[in-house]
Amino acid sequence: MSSAEYDGADPGSRAEERRRMVDKQLISSGITNKAVLQSMLTVPRHWFVPEHLQTFAYHDYPLPIGEGQTISQPYIVALMAEALEPTPTDRVLEIGTGSGYAAAVISRVVSQVYTIERHEALAREAQSRFQALKYDNIKVRIGDGTKGWPEEAPFDGIVIAAGAPVVPKSLGNQLKTGGRLVIPVGDRSHQELLRLTKRPGSGFTCENLGGVRFVPLIGEEGWDSHDLS
Repeated sequence: MSSAEYDGADPGSRAEERRRMVDKQLISSGITNKAVLQSMLTVPRHWFVPEHLQTFAYHDYPLPIGEGQTISQPYIVALMAEALEPTPTDRVLEIGTGSGYAAAVISRVVSQVYTIERHEALAREAQSRFQALKYDNIKVRIGDGTKGWPEEAPFDGIVIAAGAPVVPKSLGNQLKTGGRLVIPVGDRSHQELLRLTKRPGSGFTCENLGGVRFVPLIGEEGWDSHDLS
C-alpha cells in the first residue's frame, strides 16, 4: 500500500498492533500522558516506514527510512512528545522531520506543528503522508533546522530529533517563556535527552531524561557534515 491510497480512516487491520504497542512498549515503560497515548493509538505508524519494513512498524526498535536517517522506536517518540507537556493550544517546532511520524503524533495533541528537514526527499515524502492522512495542521520546511523557524516564533515547545553537540542558541531564543525544549545532547555516538524549560528573564532549568542515541544534528549550530565523514 502507498500513502496516497490512505483516505484518513483508521486502518483497522493494524489497530490491534497499535494497542499492543501502547500497552507493552509505552504504558509499561512509564508513559502516562493520555493525549499522547491516544495519538499513538491513532496514527498509523506503518505508513511512515518503507513498504518492505511495514511488518516491523510496531516493533520496539528504530527502522531505516533512507538518506542515512531512522524513525525512532515508538517509546522514544512517545517520551519526547510527553516531555513537551503539550496542550491543545500549543504551537510546536520539530527539528528533523524524517519520515514525519513524530510530527504526526504531536499534531494530534497540539494546535500547530512546524517541522524542518534538511533532506528534500524525506521532507516531500513526509508532506505527502500528511496530506494523504488529512493532517492539515503540520507545516514542512526544507532547510537547516538548527536555525529554527524565526518567522513563526516564539513556540510553546521545540523538539529536536537528532543529537546535538550543544543546544543551538537560535532554538533557545525561539522558545516562549515557560516553554519546553527537548533535545538529545552529547557526542556523535551517545547523548543525554534533556528537557529545558525557559525561565522568565533569561536562562533555563534542565532535566535529564536519560541516555539515547540519535543521528547527528547537522547544521550551522550543530555538527558540521564534513566532520562526520
